[in-house]
Amino acid sequence: MGTRTRRTLGAALVAAAGLFAPGAMAEEPRVTCTATVSGRRVLARSVAFAFLSAELDRLVRLGMAGKLEVELTLWKRRSLWFNTRVDGARLTQVIVFTREGYVLDGRPLPEGPATLELDRVAWTLEARPEEGERLIVQVEVKLNVVTAASLGRMASWLSRTDGAQETDRSVVTGTLLRTVAEDLSQRASGRCDVTPPT
Repeated sequence: MGTRTRRTLGAALVAAAGLFAPGAMAEEPRVTCTATVSGRRVLARSVAFAFLSAELDRLVRLGMAGKLEVELTLWKRRSLWFNTRVDGARLTQVIVFTREGYVLDGRPLPEGPATLELDRVAWTLEARPEEGERLIVQVEVKLNVVTAASLGRMASWLSRTDGAQETDRSVVTGTLLRTVAEDLSQRASGRCDVTPPT
């Protein structure tokens, strides 16, 4: 193999690495949780990581609010059968950018938005868990910065269509707006076993 061929191959590898590096280095959104049971009370804490991609971060810094939709479900694990749903909770939290930095539901985030400690959820069971009974918590988090409705309002404003309502759009336009809004959202889920307090 000649020197010119090696240089060309090396340049191609560097170019390919440059193209794929940003995607490879970007951390995928994920959720972790910890849950404890004390008597009849179950307490679940969840943390969301890497939910603001570069595009969503830019939108939040420009003044749009991010809406975190959090759904927690408490399950009783059953061997050789489907798990039984015990209880659930839905939370909505808002992340914004102010002059002081990021704020999640009024709480400043001095470390930035990479790690979002979400609100705790507590459930009261009907009875104490029996010996050997296993409970698990499923957490699903979705971050929306742009909604189909806000995209539609922006499109109406850009096209200078006065008085255009949500119902004036065609089905195709509505589907397209929902698709773009879904593309500008992040989603992750996680689960954890409920353990006795330490």
